Amino acid sequence: MDWTLEVVLIPTSDIDRAVAFYRDQVGFALDHDTRNEHMHVVQLTPRGSGCSIVIGDLPAQTEMAPGSMRGLQLVVADAAAARDELVSRGVECSEITVFDERDGGTFFGFADPDGNTWAVQQIKARAAHPLIPVEARQRFGAEQEG
Repeated sequence: MDWTLEVVLIPTSDIDRAVAFYRDQVGFALDHDTRNEHMHVVQLTPRGSGCSIVIGDLPAQTEMAPGSMRGLQLVVADAAAARDELVSRGVECSEITVFDERDGGTFFGFADPDGNTWAVQQIKARAAHPLIPVEARQRFGAEQEG
């Protein structure tokens, strides 16, 4: 039996500000934004990822202090290009650090407006061999073709 990590809750103080940051600046896809008289819950997914983030005002989300999530990690094939993309969208990023010359040893980081922190790791092998093949990617709620 597979056990897949598919959702991580991110504590935020302002849902709309967080959506704007993750969707418009970081480039995550907006899977859904559900609002009613009882809740506001939003799910966003990084391009190529099988794991999404969820922000909202349900008890599981509001029990964590905004900005308390540390060390979430994204993986990209080219750290310099990824950093340039984020900086061009107004995301403040750390400089790139090479801890090890082997693939997987290059990192930079950024934080969301609440202070939740992210590390971005370069694994060049992802360019030729993505973790989730392009043909297997389906957006949340998308109708299957074929």
